[in-house]
Amino acid sequence: MIKLAVFGKPVVQSLSPRIHNLFAKQFGLDIDYQAIEATAETFPDQVTELSANGGRGCNITAPLKRNAWQLADRSSDSAERAQAANTLVFHSSGERHAYNTDGQGLVNDLNSRTDFQLSGARICLVGAGGAAAGVLGTMLQSGPDCIVIINRTAERAAGLEKAYSDLGPIRSCRPEEIGSEPAFDLIVNATSLGHRGLAPELSCSWLKPGGLCYDMNYGQAAEPLRRLCEKAGIPYSDGLGMLVGQAAVSFQLWTERSPDSGVVLKQLRHSFC
Repeated sequence: MIKLAVFGKPVVQSLSPRIHNLFAKQFGLDIDYQAIEATAETFPDQVTELSANGGRGCNITAPLKRNAWQLADRSSDSAERAQAANTLVFHSSGERHAYNTDGQGLVNDLNSRTDFQLSGARICLVGAGGAAAGVLGTMLQSGPDCIVIINRTAERAAGLEKAYSDLGPIRSCRPEEIGSEPAFDLIVNATSLGHRGLAPELSCSWLKPGGLCYDMNYGQAAEPLRRLCEKAGIPYSDGLGMLVGQAAVSFQLWTERSPDSGVVLKQLRHSFC
């Protein structure tokens, strides 16, 4: 029995238990993956308990990703730069290793499902919070022509620019300045506006012909931007594939097995229809 969990607040709606159980079935593995409500105060003791009871690791969702990074003894470069982790791996030595698999999930989904190639692309990243920080490193390592970050708070966008500038061409600008930029191949929405029934302001003029708007949200949180894009004639993709993709990387870290993400994504899409 492989003991795993996802911690967050709220966490009852998490698809992670279902996704990882579907992964486990591909290999005939027996797992116990629990969704556990946690706060910043209870989280450290809950992680310790899971590890002490033979747990192999855990996923972490909002608002505890920074707490997870702080708990770790070692961190991957992506987790260290973002100062946030969505995956902890427990080792027999007692050490906890932190990873942020969001960026790899996003890139894998773009490459495998949309056939979009980040190499040489002009990308607009909307948002400068933890979600944006979690994917920036992997996106830059994929060799884009440029990533331009826009955010309502210019200082946060500038902070990300400074933190990731050594990995590739990146700069920040104010939302009102984006209209003067050359058109982009890809727009990535890393804001949480969809959870409040809102969408960032976008224009089809921002995109080159054949360009794509990729929303890191999925489910109900993706509907506001989906409707905006449909009305404006902007090609759109939600982030359900990213969710499955980042989970696949976590699963491989825990089990050393690489699951078929495409099959699981199709099963989830079918259940949502």
